[in-house]
Parts: sequence; structure tokens; C-alpha cells
Amino acid sequence: MDKLTGTGSALRRIQIGNALSAFGNGFTVPYLFIYVARVRELGDLAAGATLAAFAVAALLVLPFTGRAIDQRGPLPVALAGAAAASAGALSFGFAATAPTVLVSAGVMGAGLAMLQPALATMIVWCSTPAGRSRAFATQFFLANLGLGLGGLTGGLIVDEHRAGSFVALFTTEAVMFLVLAAVVSTVRLPRSAPGVAPHRPVAASGGPGARGAAAARLRVRRRSADAAAPAADGMRAVFADPAMLLLCVLGFVLFFACYGQFEAGLAAYAVEVTRVSPSTLGMALAANTAAIVVTQYAVLRFVEGRRRSRVIALVGMVWTVAWLAAAASGLLPVAHALAVGLLISTYALFGVGEAMLSPTVAPLVADLAPARLIGRYNAAFALVKQLALAVGPAVGGLLAAVGAYLPYLVLVTGCSVGISVLALRLGRRLTRDQEYGTVPTTGADSPGEVPAVAVAAAEPVAVAAVVGAGGAGPTTPDVPARDGAGGGPPVTAAAVPARADREPVGCGSAAV
Repeated sequence: MDKLTGTGSALRRIQIGNALSAFGNGFTVPYLFIYVARVRELGDLAAGATLAAFAVAALLVLPFTGRAIDQRGPLPVALAGAAAASAGALSFGFAATAPTVLVSAGVMGAGLAMLQPALATMIVWCSTPAGRSRAFATQFFLANLGLGLGGLTGGLIVDEHRAGSFVALFTTEAVMFLVLAAVVSTVRLPRSAPGVAPHRPVAASGGPGARGAAAARLRVRRRSADAAAPAADGMRAVFADPAMLLLCVLGFVLFFACYGQFEAGLAAYAVEVTRVSPSTLGMALAANTAAIVVTQYAVLRFVEGRRRSRVIALVGMVWTVAWLAAAASGLLPVAHALAVGLLISTYALFGVGEAMLSPTVAPLVADLAPARLIGRYNAAFALVKQLALAVGPAVGGLLAAVGAYLPYLVLVTGCSVGISVLALRLGRRLTRDQEYGTVPTTGADSPGEVPAVAVAAAEPVAVAAVVGAGGAGPTTPDVPARDGAGGGPPVTAAAVPARADREPVGCGSAAV
């Protein structure tokens, strides 16, 4: 018999399943290049093409993934993604030719691309706005912990001279994806995300008086037209949102300047300029993971209650310091110990920045999204991430190949400064609720309604009249209704103490 339990139980199942799949993924990620190039003796070119196949498959699949999530729900997409990733991982272990390796990479890359936005949407659906930042931070913490433990365990098993050891690694990874599917299949989801309004409030603009009132009425008419538009308007609706478009640009720079450099430009700089050994580079990567694991919850306490755009801007400043430390490490060939310390500090500072982003960016994507497009918003941001992870290593590797390390450092340091600038610009496009993660849990959102808190700065009297005229629509059953008949203050997640018994109805776990 199915048994409904609390939101916390549902989230724990999703997060633990994701951590187990990350544990399996950690078995193979550090050794994928060596496996293709050395163990299967297919060469460096085939190994590079294999890594590219992951990105290409993700780019092809993600535009359709968001639509599938919005139309079918995130659970079927997550199950399909886990099955594809498992099949790709298992076939990797037995692939011995370039075509079979590329096919395996494509299948696995497509599966992983489907999993990311599906799991993100499941977390959004099973969390309240007040608890969403903590939910994503916990997922990030557990995933990194699982990835690190998987890498360490895989290192005890792997043997470059025995192909069978790699078969064991890929088989373990395949099994872990099936475990993820089994765990998330026990989660019972609501039909929509709590606290995500069907029609997102827009930041107020324009001054007081007649001009402000006209602007408010225009926004209401635009929301009405948007509500009447068909749900199948694809990614165009996502990128037509100015705030989401700016967040995607910001996301590209974030992933380009950090994750996109770990395996290419920064690694090459560390080996060629700072002159560290591969084992020291491994220590630096371990410092990155350790910084995330150790600081995640301390950082979460710091982030909660602060403006998200300011937190992202602070990440840009932290990463600017990290790149300056990396640059300094290459200027100290005599003081080698100090240079190594600076390089390890670079990776650790990146980890601190990542810990600040995990409770900030993903919840912001969810709070920007209208309920009917939340899958596409998550998929669009995942698409931007994949683009950055494809372009970042290519640019970093190219500059490293020609020895242009000074232009490289100027580029990535400039990108880090740009993160702060873009984040502050984004903050001007966000409502207070989106900035602080207290999205009103509006239920009476008829096609013409805009919550009063979203446009109060424009013209309170005019907006109250407009909302009163459009607030007679039916209450969405999956989202708690506001107090009053439409003119009262919206109830936000911050207005009610965050307790375990505050949960969206239906967001529990089905007993196995």
C-alpha cells in the first residue's frame, strides 16, 4: 500500500538516490580519458572525441527534455534518463572500438542530460520556497561527497594494465544509475511546485502617478496574453523572459570561468607554468571537493536571508581572488612550496564559490519560472551549462596549446569580474520575492491577476483595482490560496515558520 510521508522524506530519497549515482559516476570520471586512449589503445584523438560526444548528446537532448518534463512530469523523464545512463555506462565497459565508444558516450551523455533538469524539477516540486535553497545545497553537498568517495574507491580498483578492472568500474556505475531509478520511483510528487505561481510576478518599473499605473495595466495585459498562449511554445518563451535570459548569460560565464577550466586551461597552467606534479594536481582537486563538503552548511547559513544577486556577485569576487592566486603561483618558481599552496588555494576558493552558488542559482531558476514552463526553464539552464562546459575547455585548451597563458589569465579573471557585474544587473530585474526566495504561494491566479506585492512600487491604488478586477478566477488546487478574496496581502513562505509539518499535499514517498 502506498504511504504518504513528509516532504523531508521525499527530498531525502531524491537526494540520496542522486548521491548514489554520483558515487557510481565518480568510479569512472577521473579515468575516462585513460580508459579510451590507453587501455583500449584508441589514442588521444578518440578520447577527446568521446568527451565531446557527451556534450553533443546533451545539447541535442536538452531542448526536448524540458518539454517532456512539462508535459509528462519529471519522474518519467528521470527514469528514462537513469535507464539510458545505465545502458551507456554498461556498454562503455565492453566497448573496444572507436564507434562503440562514441555510441556509448552519446547514450550516457543523453541520459545524464535528461537526469539533471528532471531531478532539479523534482526537488522544486517537493520543497517550499523557504526550504528550496537548503534542498539544493544538500543535493550539491551529497553529490560532491558521493563523487569524491567514488573517485577514491575507484582508484583502489583500477589497474591500467587490466581492462577487466575498468569493466568493474563501469558496471558499478551502471548499477548505481539503476539504484537511482529505483529510489526516485518511490517518490510521490504533487502535480505542481508549491510556491511557484502559474504566472510569475514582474518587477515593478516606472514612476508613480498615471505613467506607473499605465505600466502596471500593461503588465497585466501581457500576463493575460501569456496565459492564453499554448503551453507548447518551446524554449522561445524561456528566452523571451528578460530576467531568465540574463541569468542564462550569467550562468554561461559562471560555468565557463570555473568548471570549464578544471580539466583544460587551469590544469595545463598548473603543470606547465606552476610546475606541479599530477599528484599535486590531484591534491588540488581534492581540496576543491573538501572545501565544498566542509563549508556547504556554513555557507548556507550565510546565504539564507541575503539577496541572491549579491551572493552571486560575491562569488565573482571570490573567483577573481582565486584566479589572481593562480597567476601568482606561476610567478614563484623559486618558492615552490608557496606556489603549490597558492594553487591549492585556487581550487579551494573555487569550491567555496560553488558552495555559495548551489543554494542560490537553481532555486532562482525555479522562482523565475511559471509553473507550466518549469521543466523548460530547468532544461534551458542545463543547456547553457553544457554549452559552457563545451566551449570552456576548448578555449582554455587552445590558449594553453599555444602558450598564451597571460591572455588566458586576463580572460578568466575578466570573466570573474563580469560575473559580479552581471549579477548586480540581474538584481535590478528581480522582485523582492525572487531575490530572497520568498515567492508568494498564490492560488487564485486567474489569467489577468498580478499579486499586489509584485507591482506595489508602481501605483498601489491602480494595481489594487486591476487585481481586484482579475481575481475572480478559480483557485488552483495544487497551490495554497491566499488569505482573503484577492485584495489582502499575499502569504509568503517566510511568513510561516519552516517546520516539517509544512508540506505540499501529495509530496511524499510511496512505500516500496
